[in-house]
Amino acid sequence: MRTDGIFIGIEVDDEALAGEPRLAGHLSQVCPVDIYREPSEGRLEIVERNVDECVLCRLCLDIAQLDVGEDAVRVLKLYDGGASLE
Repeated sequence: MRTDGIFIGIEVDDEALAGEPRLAGHLSQVCPVDIYREPSEGRLEIVERNVDECVLCRLCLDIAQLDVGEDAVRVLKLYDGGASLE
């Protein structure tokens, strides 16, 4: 799943999410600007209107790496040619 704002793109690996249903809840809990929402247990939505509010804190990347592994979640800096937040 991927959602792009004007400045930021958020990409979540659907297979990683299916393999680790707790990831959705963890993402919705750690994001300080509510980019992620868990409408029901194990499901994830990206709140489109909040994507460009991303403060590049890396919390979603860190929790996804702990739950699943690298590249389960990617934050893309569209203003920088789509470079991935490292």
